[in-house]
Amino acid sequence: MTSNRPLAAWAAAALAACMLTGTARADDYPSRPIRMEVGYAAGGPTDVLARILAKEMGDILKASIVVENKPGASASIAAADVMRSEPDGYKVLVTSLTWSVNPLLYPGRYNYDPVKDLMPVSNICKLPMVLVTSYNSPYKDAKSLVADAKSHPGKLTYGSSGVGGSAHLAAEMMATSDGLNMTHVPFKGNGPALQEMLAGRISFMFYPSVGIANYVQQKQLRVLGVGTKQPVADFPGVPTMESLGYHDFDEGSPWVGLLVPPGTPRPIVDKLNKAVNEALARPQVQQQFATLGAQAVGGTPEQFRDFLVQDKARWAEVIKRGNVKGEE
Repeated sequence: MTSNRPLAAWAAAALAACMLTGTARADDYPSRPIRMEVGYAAGGPTDVLARILAKEMGDILKASIVVENKPGASASIAAADVMRSEPDGYKVLVTSLTWSVNPLLYPGRYNYDPVKDLMPVSNICKLPMVLVTSYNSPYKDAKSLVADAKSHPGKLTYGSSGVGGSAHLAAEMMATSDGLNMTHVPFKGNGPALQEMLAGRISFMFYPSVGIANYVQQKQLRVLGVGTKQPVADFPGVPTMESLGYHDFDEGSPWVGLLVPPGTPRPIVDKLNKAVNEALARPQVQQQFATLGAQAVGGTPEQFRDFLVQDKARWAEVIKRGNVKGEE
C-alpha cells in the first residue's frame, strides 16, 4: 500500500498539470492560424458557405482561418484527417449530409460513428431542397407528377448527384412516403443531372435551393414544391412539401456543420461555437446566405449533437425502406 503512494502522487500531479496546461491553451486560444478543412471542391455550396463563415469567425476570434479543400471519397478524406488531428482547435471540419450517410451506405468502407467520432461544435445552416421539373414538362404541379408515378410504376425518372446524395435521398423520402416506384438516374454531380432535366431527358429531381431562382425566372425550370415549413418568397404560389403531406423534408434538408477532433477541450469548443453564432447573426452573413438559398441555424453543441442523432436515424430509415444500396 505504502509503496504505491509516490506513484499515485505523481499521477495526481501529472493529471493536474495536464488540466492546467489544457486550461492555459484554452485561455490562449487561438494563438495561431486555424485550418478549416472542407471535403468538397472549391466553388461548391459547402465551400462557399465555409469561406463566408471563416472570414467572419476569423474577425471575431482575432485569428486567421484558412480554408483548405480536401475533396474525394464522399468528403471522408477531410473528415479522416481532422479525426486524426490534435484536439487543440487548430484543425476543424466543415462538412455536410454525407457525414451522416456514408456509414449507412458503406458500413465496411466508412466504419465511423457520425455522432461520436467527431465533436459537434455547431450546425451552421441548411439548404432546403426544391422539387423541380423542366418548364416544358407535362407536370404543372406535384400532384400531377405523383399521380402519373402511381399510374405508371417505373416510368418516371429522377436525377441526382449520385447514390446517397441529398437529391437521391429526398426522392427516396417522397417515394417511400407514397409507395412510388420510380427510376433513379445518378450523375456525377447535381449540375449534370440538372442539365439533363432541363433537356427533358429525366422527369424531375430534387435540387438544393442554391441558384434555382435564375432558372425559374428564365422559364427553364418549374418548381413544384419547396422543402420548407413555410412558403419561400423566391417561389410565390409554390406549395411546401409539408402542405402536400410530405413531412420531415424541412428537418431532412442538407445541412452544413462544424466539427472538431474528439477530445477537444470544452472551453475551445465553446469559443468556436460562440464565434459561429456571432457570425451567423451578422447582417452581411445573413444576406450572403439568403442569396445562396441557405438558412442559418446555429445553436449549442448539444443541439447539434441531438440533430446528428436524429439525422442518422432519419436516413437509416429512408435507406432501409427504399432498399438503397451504395455503389460498388
